[in-house]
Amino acid sequence: MKFVLKILPFLFIFFAACNGSDKSNPAHLVNNPKSATEAANPKLSRITFTNTEHDFGRLIQGEKVIHVFRFTNTGDADLILSQVSASCGCTASKYTKTAIKPGEEGTIEVTFDSGGQRGIQNKTITVISNGQPQSTVLRIKGQVSTPESY
Repeated sequence: MKFVLKILPFLFIFFAACNGSDKSNPAHLVNNPKSATEAANPKLSRITFTNTEHDFGRLIQGEKVIHVFRFTNTGDADLILSQVSASCGCTASKYTKTAIKPGEEGTIEVTFDSGGQRGIQNKTITVISNGQPQSTVLRIKGQVSTPESY
């Protein structure tokens, strides 16, 4: 009898918690453009890059090289880049900071400083925007040699 009295409060809590109290949001409150049951939101921005990779080829240690990644807003709403960050301090970027209207182009200028680098280099630049996809990874690479071994 003591065992039943000890376990009774736990059983009560268990059954009360399982009593159909679903705390999830109703489906109509979720605005997901990839939803199977809802119509797609027609006013979305979409970032489309001409290319997402660039190979600088062979570089002499200490060279600074620049590549410009171009993209277009292929969506129906203004595109805004909220963050562009590089994987290391040897890579810097300048990018279009104003809203890009549908059909317009923007750029991300990437500068790679090969000073202090050696061998095959693979760097990434992560682009965060309000568009689809929300995150895009750009890649640059190159083979850095010392002046003596070039």
